[in-house]
Amino acid sequence: MRLSLAFLISTFFPMCAAADYMSVESAATSAFDRMPPVVVVDVIAGNCGANAGVNPKAAYCTSQNTIFVSEQATHLPETPYIIAHLYGHAAQVRHGVADVAFAAVRSRPNEEAALRGMVMRQVECLAGIYMALAELKELSLTDWYNEEPFKGSHWGRKPQSRGPNVSIGLAARDEWFQIGQKAVHPSACSVGEMNAELLVNTYKN
Repeated sequence: MRLSLAFLISTFFPMCAAADYMSVESAATSAFDRMPPVVVVDVIAGNCGANAGVNPKAAYCTSQNTIFVSEQATHLPETPYIIAHLYGHAAQVRHGVADVAFAAVRSRPNEEAALRGMVMRQVECLAGIYMALAELKELSLTDWYNEEPFKGSHWGRKPQSRGPNVSIGLAARDEWFQIGQKAVHPSACSVGEMNAELLVNTYKN
């Protein structure tokens, strides 16, 4: 029996996307202790205080230490990166970097944009590490995006609707994503004041 191209696209590729994001979950939880599980939900809104303004594909709830991914997003080709990005935030939260960042933002609110930009670059570096560990290599954010992703609320404590908005540009995100993929070690992920020492000390690979 011959299978149509439409059938192959609608069946094989969604399965690959799901398998790939699960391989990223396995890579991240093997790299660091106390990392969150990925839980598939119908929609993101309503979980962890998320509203329609929170990223509709996936979000990391620090209050519950859970990454929520929408059922629809499990079938997208960019979902492995989405999950890797959220695990970047998770490593920062679970291993002290987020506390350092929050303290810096509170003490110097006039520098908040720059400080949060450092945090986000480190997140993308970590995302690249997870993708490499999952053997999803030599990838670029421009494989999936024409515009910068994750500018709006997509992580934080309940209610997630109050999460930060951060923009550093697609090129900067991709630069640090590439750094992580090539290094496959958090020692490459120090960005200004966001030193990677806490991550290096807890990295298990």
